[in-house]
Amino acid sequence: MASIESPCNLVCSIDLKTGYCFGCGRTGREITAWVNYTPVQRREIMDTLPERMELIERKPRRETRRQRLAREREEGQRS
Repeated sequence: MASIESPCNLVCSIDLKTGYCFGCGRTGREITAWVNYTPVQRREIMDTLPERMELIERKPRRETRRQRLAREREEGQRS
């Protein structure tokens, strides 16, 4: 089975003001239906996430394990 591209970083909590997840910026409905979307639909949603994340007032309190591993991977690629 092929892996599905996902913005999830395991910070799963919905901002009541915007309706977006604090961790990834998706709506609860999008999170639930994510596996049923086509790769094109997922990419279209993912392209909107940076803008959505700017609308969320409270940011996650800590760096998640997934975020840390991604950051370390990026830092390793730059060296």
